[in-house]
Amino acid sequence: MKMLATQTAGLLQRLAKQEEAVEDTARVLAQAAVGEGNIFLAAFGEMKAVVETALNGVEPLASAIDWKPDSILTSADRVWILAPNDEGDELAGRLNDAGIPFAMVTGVARELEADAFISLGISKGLIPTDDGGRTLVPYAMGALFIYHAVKLIIDEMLAE
Repeated sequence: MKMLATQTAGLLQRLAKQEEAVEDTARVLAQAAVGEGNIFLAAFGEMKAVVETALNGVEPLASAIDWKPDSILTSADRVWILAPNDEGDELAGRLNDAGIPFAMVTGVARELEADAFISLGISKGLIPTDDGGRTLVPYAMGALFIYHAVKLIIDEMLAE
């Protein structure tokens, strides 16, 4: 338990250093709420925990809706792609082609043309195993931490 707490604290501290990227993400997404658009949450795999929190949590994210492949987007909308690996890359390409601004959170850093990008920096598990491998890959935990940081900034922007 102690190793899990230590490794998780380290992950959250690394993510907290991405303050500028978190602010950029909040700015991109807040444009939808201010401009009467929607914040489409396109989450893949365990990152869907962010959608559940944003839509059904104690304090839902303003203007947020769950993205579906048949969602119709307007120029006032923004998309937040949350993907453990490359699951959101195709959608990112389509959004770039359509000129729709979007932000992206992924497990590992990659070169993508996003308006705001955050890497969770999780390329392997947090906890070492007896055979030299690693286990426990907390994509959802990292994404939820980033979500709450972004939401705090969006809420501040909307309050002004």
